[in-house]
Amino acid sequence: MAIIEIKVPSPGESITHVELFRWLVEDGAMVNKDTEIAELESDKATLMLVAEGSGKISFRASEGEMLEVGSVVCTIDTSVQPEKSVQPEKSVQSEKSMQPEKSPQPEALVQSEEFPLPDESLAPEYEKVRVTPLAKKVMEENSLSVEDVINGLRRLKREDVEAILSRSNDETPGLKKTVSRNATTSRLSSLRRKLSERLVSVKNEMAMLTTFNEVDMKPIMDLRKKHQNAFVEKHGIKLGMMSFFMKASAIALQEYPNVNAMIDGENLVAYEYADIAVAVSTPKGLMVPVVRNVESLGLAEIEKAVADLAGKARAGKLSIPEMTGGTFTITNGGVFGSMLSTPLINPPQSAILGMHNIIDRPVALEGQVVIRPMMYVALSYDHRVIDGRDSVSFLLRVKQLLENPVDILFGGSSGEKALLEI
Repeated sequence: MAIIEIKVPSPGESITHVELFRWLVEDGAMVNKDTEIAELESDKATLMLVAEGSGKISFRASEGEMLEVGSVVCTIDTSVQPEKSVQPEKSVQSEKSMQPEKSPQPEALVQSEEFPLPDESLAPEYEKVRVTPLAKKVMEENSLSVEDVINGLRRLKREDVEAILSRSNDETPGLKKTVSRNATTSRLSSLRRKLSERLVSVKNEMAMLTTFNEVDMKPIMDLRKKHQNAFVEKHGIKLGMMSFFMKASAIALQEYPNVNAMIDGENLVAYEYADIAVAVSTPKGLMVPVVRNVESLGLAEIEKAVADLAGKARAGKLSIPEMTGGTFTITNGGVFGSMLSTPLINPPQSAILGMHNIIDRPVALEGQVVIRPMMYVALSYDHRVIDGRDSVSFLLRVKQLLENPVDILFGGSSGEKALLEI
């Protein structure tokens, strides 16, 4: 008998324990090699446990149990091999089920309708009620029966049915939900518990303030509309908003280094590079994968890096290195419809930029009131590290870069194609 022991892999140097969040197979089931069999969670990421061979699996740990790195999670008996999935009888049956059935006669179709004809489903006292074709049609469209609309009449007309539909919601059948007092309780995952601790620590340990500004998004929107097709053709990815915000932030971080700094004990560490984390909403919670050296990347490289990391985050396949070491964070609540918010800093960083939705608003421009697509932006910052002047100046610089992406980045409108690398 050949037994394979499946052990907890190491998610990173600083992590010694993980939580067995969920089994993806049943105990005693047959599994194939390289099949994902369980989800493991550390306080930083979700890991997938993969079968190292084919055979019968036997659990050694339960869901919710904390496991030490290197400990045995389960075993696989490779002497018992999974049966081949080819089953002729089922195949024949499924082929038969795929074949179209003979079309029934019109009478049979009428009998199988979800709302049968009134004279076939009425209580005895309503059997002699006559329903006009138009009334019948309206009743069927709104899931009403004769009992719902009868008012001592012996003949229902369309007007009678529509009168019922015009009543208040409390009187109309089908619009009330069944009364329920149920509640469900589920254990928070290790990742969610750690996230909760970090968010609370931000409020307790930092002198957090938020400054606001607004950005006219028309220049960027015009640029995207003008060059989107050429950008996609050249780079194979669409040009979004995030790359502009990340590039503008990277430039502003070089000019205001305190915004790109963080406290380490009694020291202040300032970084000459911009490793920008991007908040991604996933079923497991908020993930913040990091794009490295944004100051040296073009817009296409940024878009590809963000798309790759966001895909990994939603699939639960981010590695620990891909989630650590950021110097600044950007979060976009606008994708969910947020107009304005005060984002929480991602420790140990000292600042976070919040994007919001774009709304057409009247603004004053050169003495005239015009309609422009405007976005509120917010910078939350740790006042222990960043003074008010630097925070306001940083956000104003980001605004200037976004409203003049070509002129400021490349010194003239002729730089449009250089900016987009097309």
